[in-house]
Amino acid sequence: MTNFIVKKVAVLGAGVMGAQIAAHCINAKVPVILFDLPAKEGPKNGIVLRAIENLKKLNPAPLGNKDDAALIEVANYEDNLDLLAGCDLIIEAIAERMDWKHDLYKKVAPHIAPNAIFASNTSGLSITALSEGFDAELKERYCGVHFFNPPRYMHLVELIPTVATRPEIIDQLEGFLTTTLGKGVVRAKDTPNFIANRVGVFGMLATIYEAEKFGLTVDVVDDLTGKKLGRASSGTFRTADVVGLDTMGHVIKTMQDNLADDPFFAVYKTPEVLAKLVAAGALGQKAGAGFYKKVGKDIQRLDFATAQYVTGGAKADEVVARMLKEKDPVKKMKTLRESTNVQAQFLWAIFRDAFHYIAVHSASIADNARDIDFAMRWGFGWNVGPFETWQASGWQEVAGWVKEDIDAGKALCNAPLPAWVFDGRTGVHTPEGSWSAASNTYVPRSTLAVYDRQAFRATVFGTGVATGATAGTTVFEDESVRIWHQNDDVLILSLKTKMHVLGPGVIDGMEKAIAEAEKNYKGLVIWSADAAEGGAFSAGADLQAMLPLFMSGGVKAIEPAIVRLQQAHQGLKYANVPVVAAVSGLALGGGCELMMHAAKRVASIESYIGLVEVGVGLIPAGGGLKEAAVRAAKDAKGTDLLQFLKNYFTNAATAAVSKSALEAQKMGYLSADDVIVFNAYELLHVAKVEARAMFDAGYRAPMKAPVPVAGRYGMATITAQLVNMRDGGFISAHDYKLGAMIAEIVSGGEIENGAIVNEQWLLDLERKAFMELLNHPKTQERIMGMMQTGKPVRN
Repeated sequence: MTNFIVKKVAVLGAGVMGAQIAAHCINAKVPVILFDLPAKEGPKNGIVLRAIENLKKLNPAPLGNKDDAALIEVANYEDNLDLLAGCDLIIEAIAERMDWKHDLYKKVAPHIAPNAIFASNTSGLSITALSEGFDAELKERYCGVHFFNPPRYMHLVELIPTVATRPEIIDQLEGFLTTTLGKGVVRAKDTPNFIANRVGVFGMLATIYEAEKFGLTVDVVDDLTGKKLGRASSGTFRTADVVGLDTMGHVIKTMQDNLADDPFFAVYKTPEVLAKLVAAGALGQKAGAGFYKKVGKDIQRLDFATAQYVTGGAKADEVVARMLKEKDPVKKMKTLRESTNVQAQFLWAIFRDAFHYIAVHSASIADNARDIDFAMRWGFGWNVGPFETWQASGWQEVAGWVKEDIDAGKALCNAPLPAWVFDGRTGVHTPEGSWSAASNTYVPRSTLAVYDRQAFRATVFGTGVATGATAGTTVFEDESVRIWHQNDDVLILSLKTKMHVLGPGVIDGMEKAIAEAEKNYKGLVIWSADAAEGGAFSAGADLQAMLPLFMSGGVKAIEPAIVRLQQAHQGLKYANVPVVAAVSGLALGGGCELMMHAAKRVASIESYIGLVEVGVGLIPAGGGLKEAAVRAAKDAKGTDLLQFLKNYFTNAATAAVSKSALEAQKMGYLSADDVIVFNAYELLHVAKVEARAMFDAGYRAPMKAPVPVAGRYGMATITAQLVNMRDGGFISAHDYKLGAMIAEIVSGGEIENGAIVNEQWLLDLERKAFMELLNHPKTQERIMGMMQTGKPVRN
């Protein structure tokens, strides 16, 4: 085995993409130098310093912890090119001008270390043309590496080698991008706009064309092409506004300039409406107007006919919305094609245009169909890729319909579907691999060692690969949980409830899993099969499950359920084998408490963690406040306990939720020795490694140690602040009550400062407060409001 370790990265260009790529390197603890031109006035590195300052203001936040902005090293091309010699990876991310890039390359090339990888973050320029002028040795270490915006959150990175790029360079870079930066890598051919932008922007152009043809407004199109279609909620026109209409225009121009022989060339014409908006400076969200414009609290839409902004908010026809809810993709596609509803005809048209395009261009833009599907899923937010959609909808029948439309002149061009489409196949994805139109064979998945870390890789429809929901050997399964293993020595508990909420079935499952793990395994990992696809770790207690108890026996009937939840969490903490929580996505309320009681946590960078019970008028009662008191006592190490307690109190009293796992560490929900992973597909592997290592190191359950608390002194100090907030009108009387209860619990109650209690004392305080609140009319209003609307009620 040969390690490839990127010890330092240089990013050339402190614009929107360059600065955010640098920020994500810092998230991943990779030292980075950010370069730009020397400033004409003020400090020479002023351009870079302003870019770094701006990183702290952006939303969504590029940095997992804003304090880490200070870790980005600043540099300029005039004084600091010698710093490039210490970098293993150099990423150029300046404006999309071939001449500007070449001028910069001439400056930096002499300073690049002999083993460093040099890459351009271009969104569509020819990598081969960019490498012209390099000596042969540097050409071998040069490639394209196309991040999608925003780089921290978008999973896709396209890797684009030239014919001169050494294969091992691409393999090494794929490993770094996958594990260290947490990306989904697709290898693209060196063609204009590569895969995702080529297919995605064509799709947007086709959608604009078909929308005008069928007379649909931008808001209706966005409703049809957003979540209802299993795509990004922003739909088509809103996505264009977010990306920037000038940016979209640039990508379109790249297609116009380089694809004159493309049979779809006429579609690459800049839509008149887009050209007029750009000319008027209405560049989308960043300019305050584009296809949409915010006027006061209202969002208005552009009316194509009048070029004026009018009231928006129109939705898809209900009949079409019902068509899109059809579970059987074959029936759904057939219904859309045969419907006389204009919106359904529009949807069939954009499906047909996409299928036609990818079939014609598959051989030239990608190595195989799988890479096209992943590029659209990871780069454009589609739940299902275009080839997957076609295959699931009935390959041959859909192919026949597309051919009929081409022959009838209804398609966007008259290019015929390739012969391979009609060779009797049922699709392009098989257990053996995915179809490569370029090589006329099925291409299996990459066997790079980095993918050994992904127990369940992202799959495509038709491969028949076992998923985390079905693989391995099941020990126990019901509608709430699955307890299973991968035929090895670590047991896995997977939650199956909606949003993985905690109800009686999950508590039963926890108890069974701990007993089984203690008897036969080295450890227990709590991990759910949809962790890598954005599923929640756990959204908290199952309020719906409490309703029957409440209706039959009133508030008192719920108390045994709270006792069981507390005991289950204590069971995790004091299990005789290590319990590791594999956290990704939401870990809220009871989900946060569950995670806090594990022996260790392995968290995806995109973990959003917090005790949020005050939003429904309650306080945490599954041991979260007890753990806050315990952790504050450990942090204080005999010094002023209150200073450490305030952080935990504030987070719970304000229902603060971390915006990343790094911020969760700062908030105290994750410990300093918890592990943060950047690729959620690696979560299970790393969690099992940690559990096994703890067991092999001689793991013993923690001792039930006494807990020093702040008592009346802590309560009084914290409550004084709450009084000021209440009297100043910043919080309601009920918020004050909730805050005072939280202060009482984390301080240990009406006892002396420095008094010693045990964990059960704190759990009893939690439970008592929780039960009192359940009887409170204001809390009942909040619970019902949340269950009815999904939004917190402030009363």
